[in-house]
Amino acid sequence: MNNFTEVIAIVEGKTEQDFIRKVVAPYLHNKGIYITPVQVSKPGGKGGDVKFSRVKNDFHNHLSQRSDTLVTTFLDLYGLKEWPDLDAVKLEPNYENMIERLYSSTDKALKEIFDSRTVEQRIIPFFAIYEFEALLFSSPEKLAEKLACSHESISRILTACKEPEQINNSPQTAPSKRLNTLAPRGHFKKASEGVAIASEIGIDTMREKCPQFNQWLERLVNIAEGKKVF
Repeated sequence: MNNFTEVIAIVEGKTEQDFIRKVVAPYLHNKGIYITPVQVSKPGGKGGDVKFSRVKNDFHNHLSQRSDTLVTTFLDLYGLKEWPDLDAVKLEPNYENMIERLYSSTDKALKEIFDSRTVEQRIIPFFAIYEFEALLFSSPEKLAEKLACSHESISRILTACKEPEQINNSPQTAPSKRLNTLAPRGHFKKASEGVAIASEIGIDTMREKCPQFNQWLERLVNIAEGKKVF
């Protein structure tokens, strides 16, 4: 373990925890990174209820345990509650503006709590602007095969939305809702099917098709390669 960079990933629920543990962790292990997913803490010990106050406390607890541990997040925008500037983020006119405002607001809030060096070198947030399930659209071929649906139905979604991470959120068109529509029985099992499909698709394909996801992993790898005790 001494030659590894240790990363704690704060996630919303069990599906995201399993995705990090089963898909992301083996990929990063080969790059000298040991990542451990933990659900957002709350009374009763269960995950979910992603309030900034709870995530902030989790950051503090994990950063305090070791001086060289990094802390990241793997959270959906629409699972956030009582988050800095959240209402304004959701009102932004397009995907790019939402990304910029969410990360900027989060960075500013964290720097009011922790020193700037800690935020810049030890905290690496990632937000799925819509939902984790958007990553599964990285391979229309494999997704169609696993759902037993037509490749064309998935390609039409991607053509309309430009890329997987931009598949938009609404009661009808969120990535999870689209997967329900594509699934043969009208119900997509996020916890079991989602992680299995992600594993089939593989991290390299997701990185190629999902710029924000790629940038997150790239930053983790870059920090690990220049590992320092802070």
